[in-house]
Amino acid sequence: MALHTAPAPYEPRFDSGRSCLDLVATTHPVERLGSVAGLRAWLVGTGLVPAGTPLRAAGPAWLTAFHELRGQIRQSVLGEIEHRPAAEALERVNALAAEAPPAPRAVRAADGTLVRALGEDPDCAALVACLARDAVNLLTDPGARARIRRCEGDNCPLVYLDTSRGHRRRWCSSEVCGNRERVARHRRRAALART
Repeated sequence: MALHTAPAPYEPRFDSGRSCLDLVATTHPVERLGSVAGLRAWLVGTGLVPAGTPLRAAGPAWLTAFHELRGQIRQSVLGEIEHRPAAEALERVNALAAEAPPAPRAVRAADGTLVRALGEDPDCAALVACLARDAVNLLTDPGARARIRRCEGDNCPLVYLDTSRGHRRRWCSSEVCGNRERVARHRRRAALART
């Protein structure tokens, strides 16, 4: 009798080259910010908050705010790379970037090393502002903006910052979309060899 196990949940990805683009990537292939716990884990994973930061106020309103920002960043970035500016989305990103980000502090850990902490438990607007500012910085840096790419993987809507040598990166992730492409290419060659 076979045991049926639930599929492994999708882990957050942090391979797009920028935090704001990592936020955009949280929609594919499934929603990764569907719970407050998922949002907390993502915020720690992306480095916006140090591990152990309590985020006491985090709740459903935070999910709504991050989902809204994600959509505005996506529209703004795609508008730029497709040469169809998304003025309203960009204006909203600018407005969200105006909030003060959380203040970092250097504190001593138990072993005596310095670690980063936040001055106080950050609120949602401050964390949203960090990501909105990252998007503003990305979109206003001509060199970085010129390296924003869409993944060439089949049915992959993700965008990333191409920091590869020679700027020839084709996929959001070599391990995910790149591997799928290599497997598909191998199968095509094997099928041709059999005919």
